[in-house]
Amino acid sequence: MISHSRRHCVVELQALPSRIGQVRRIVSAQLRHWQLDPLIDRAALGVTELLGNVHRHAQPSKVCTVEIELRLGRLTVSVADSDPRLPVLRAAGDLEELETCGRGLALVEAVSEAWGARERTDGGTGKVVWFSLRAAPAVTAPTRTVRIPTKPVREPAPVVSVAVEPAAVIANVPVSASLPASLPASMAAPVPASMADSAPAPVAVGAESG
Repeated sequence: MISHSRRHCVVELQALPSRIGQVRRIVSAQLRHWQLDPLIDRAALGVTELLGNVHRHAQPSKVCTVEIELRLGRLTVSVADSDPRLPVLRAAGDLEELETCGRGLALVEAVSEAWGARERTDGGTGKVVWFSLRAAPAVTAPTRTVRIPTKPVREPAPVVSVAVEPAAVIANVPVSASLPASLPASMAAPVPASMADSAPAPVAVGAESG
């Protein structure tokens, strides 16, 4: 069973190897939701070791409760079980070179900033083993304003249109009555009668007698 609030998450399970991986994923997803990505690896390793101790040593039942709480800038992960025997951290010199048991608390101590064990205070029989980490939110890239230089757009000069009557633009240009012989007759413009009448009469020149 899983229950959670804004800054509190509780998972009840039986500490079996098949369930430990599931709890790791739940813890990782919860920290990602809280934007505590830098703590995911250490928190997942710590809770794995605590659940491993429950699986190996807790009697008579392997049922336990994993609790994750974010409060006052500190993340606390705890595992409560029904075994009243408090764990003891063994010194490094007391462990055999090939011994695999007894190293869980040493790893919890290595990945956390503080850890401890106490008797349960919720009325149940057993103990609670916990560790804590300083909550550091994930670093996000700062946003900045990008200024794009702009140039004023020069508008084209306005076009002025003037309405002019067609009769005003016809030029009264005299046309010669005689055209070159090479010019086609179809291109010869007729001479207005008024201009033909006003043309000077030809002057006859007589031959000089001898």
